[in-house]
Amino acid sequence: MLWQQMDQTVILGWDFYGPVIMFVALVALAVPVWAAIGASAILMLVWSGALPLSLVGERLFSGIDAFALTAVPLFILTGDALVRTGLSRKFLDVAEALTQFAKGGFGSATVLVCGMFAAISGSDAAGAAAVGRMTIARLVESGYPRPYACALVAAGACTGILIPPSIAYIIIGLVLGISASTLFLAAVIPGLAILVSILVTNIIMNRLNGWEGGGNVSMPEYFSRLWAALKSGWYAFIVPGIIFYGIFSGRMTPTEAGATAVVVTIVMGFVLGTLKLSDFPAMLVSSAKVNGVILPIIAFSVPLAEALAIIGVPQGFVAVATGVSEEPWVLILMMLAILVAAGCVMETTPNIVILAPILLPLAEEIGMNEIQFCIMMITALGVGFITPPLGLNLFVVSGITGESILKIAYRAVPFVFFMLLVTLMIAYIPAISTALLPDIFK
Repeated sequence: MLWQQMDQTVILGWDFYGPVIMFVALVALAVPVWAAIGASAILMLVWSGALPLSLVGERLFSGIDAFALTAVPLFILTGDALVRTGLSRKFLDVAEALTQFAKGGFGSATVLVCGMFAAISGSDAAGAAAVGRMTIARLVESGYPRPYACALVAAGACTGILIPPSIAYIIIGLVLGISASTLFLAAVIPGLAILVSILVTNIIMNRLNGWEGGGNVSMPEYFSRLWAALKSGWYAFIVPGIIFYGIFSGRMTPTEAGATAVVVTIVMGFVLGTLKLSDFPAMLVSSAKVNGVILPIIAFSVPLAEALAIIGVPQGFVAVATGVSEEPWVLILMMLAILVAAGCVMETTPNIVILAPILLPLAEEIGMNEIQFCIMMITALGVGFITPPLGLNLFVVSGITGESILKIAYRAVPFVFFMLLVTLMIAYIPAISTALLPDIFK
C-alpha cells in the first residue's frame, strides 16, 4: 500500500515518490507536460503493477474517445473565427457604449468584452490575445500605464475558463463524470462574480490614480450612442445567444451548440465579406495548435489517474488531511492553497486531470457538494493565469506588447486579491454555485 499510517505518521512508497520526482524534473527541463505526465504514469504503473502496460495504449485512446470532448475544438474554432470575421470588435463597440457614462469607462469596457469573448471561446489565452490586440494601445492612450493596461486585459481574460461555456468545465466534467451542461449552469453566478470583482478593482484603481477621465455624457447622448452601437453590431450577439440558449434550454448538448456556433460564425463572415476561403488554413491550424496541447494531456492523464486511484492516493490524501485537522473550514483552506499553488506552476488541464480525483474525496468527506467543488477548483486555478511563474495570460499579453512579465504581474496584484476573495466566497457559500441548479443537485 502506498500510504501507511503508523502513529499518525504517513509513509509514502517509491511507487509514488519516483514518478513525482520524474514529473517535476521533466517539467523543470521544459519537457512538454503531456510527455512528462506520460513518462510518470508509465513509471508508476511499472513500479506499482497497478495496470498492465499492455493496456496503456487502449487507455490512451479511450481517455479521449468521448463525445463531450468534441466540444473543445469547436469552441476554440468559434473563438478564432470570431476574431477573423471582425465580430469581436462589435462586442467592444457595444461594451464601450454601455460604459461610456462612467469614469474609467474604456477600462470597464475592456473587462466586459473579455467576458463576452469568454462566453463564446471558453479559452482564456485566446481572449487575452484577441482583446489585448484591440484594447491595450487605446487603454494607454486613455491614460493607463502600459503595465497596468496589460494586467487589466490579463485579469479580464481569466474569465475565459470561468464563464460558461468553458473548456475547463468540459474537462473536469469528463474526469469526474459530471454533465458539462450542469457545470455550465452552476458556473454562471461564480463566473459573473469574478467578472464583477475585476470591474470593481479597475474602478477602484482608476479612482485612486485618476488614470482615465470621461463620464460626462448626457442621458440622450448616452442612449443615442448605445443604440447606434447595438444597431451596428447586434448580429454579433447571435453567436453567444445560440450557445447559451441551446445549452441552457436543453435543446443542444455543448458539442452541438459549439458546432452550430462555428457554422453560424463562418456564414456570417462570408455574408459580411470579412472571411474568405483563403483564411481557413491559417484559422484551422491556429485552432489545431491549441487543441493539440489539450488532448494529449488528457489522454496521458487517464492511465496516471487510474494508477493513483488503484494504489490508494486519494484515500491516503483524505487520511493525511483529516489527520491534520477535522475542521471543514481548515480543510477547505488547505484545498484552496493546493489549487492556487498548483495554478501558479502548471496549466489548468493537467491540474484538473491529476488533482480533481485526489481532492474530490476530501471535499465529499467534509460534506461539500461535487458541483461546488468543481466550481471552487476551476475558480482557484483561474487565479493562476495572472500569477508567476507560469501565469499564461501574463506571457500572452507580454508577447503582444513586449512589456516585462514582472511589471505586469506586479500590476495584477489587486486583481489577484479580489479574485481570491470571490474564490473564498465560492468555497464557503454553497448557494453561489448551486442557486441556479435543480434541487436534485443541491
